[in-house]
Amino acid sequence: MTLPHPQQGAFPLFRFKGIQVSLHWSWLLVALWQIQRHRGDYDAVIWAVAEYLSLFAIVLLHEFGHAFATRQVGGHAENILLWPFGGIAFVNAPHRPGAHLWSIAAGPLVNVALIPVLYLATRFGLPEDASADAATFAFTLQFINLGLLVFNILPIYPMDGGQMLQALLWFKLGFAKALLIASGIGLLGGAALMLLAYAYTGSLLSMLLAGFLVLNCWKAFQAARQMLAA
Repeated sequence: MTLPHPQQGAFPLFRFKGIQVSLHWSWLLVALWQIQRHRGDYDAVIWAVAEYLSLFAIVLLHEFGHAFATRQVGGHAENILLWPFGGIAFVNAPHRPGAHLWSIAAGPLVNVALIPVLYLATRFGLPEDASADAATFAFTLQFINLGLLVFNILPIYPMDGGQMLQALLWFKLGFAKALLIASGIGLLGGAALMLLAYAYTGSLLSMLLAGFLVLNCWKAFQAARQMLAA
């Protein structure tokens, strides 16, 4: 099965430090759906809109972490795409395990750095007479950032955790064998994620995301087998 490239159907938003940020048209549809789902969490719907936009602001910072780290080790990074499944930084790090590890780890490290920032902003930035909506928004933002961090470091290839696992194995085992092991673990983890998404959330978007991860993990597993057989 060949998936359409995510950049098909994307339009440019802005450029920063030579990096083009684009948005896929389907993001708008999913945004409307998700905002409707969460509008009951707030008295005013504008806070549900702010929550969803803030989610993708955090995602964008995460992807810039990947892009800038890739450039730092001598690689190339010119495009970031935002779409319903999150963000993709199209990066090309030098073919070295250390360079690859840093370019991937820098994304989750952005979320780590945001933990104290968001906590202090909530702890000391909210006025005593802040509305219930403002307080809910501030605390939800902390959980969103933490949730993104935990999700991204799961050892499921091609998520950040799976790619970091592959980079660490690469030091000792070589690229192809490390990719085979990391993607093999990722297939098991991705299948478990699909079952959990179905059993506990029932969210179509969560199940589609898990399925997307499994398909891409399978492609990496097959590529690793071909490299080892060559």
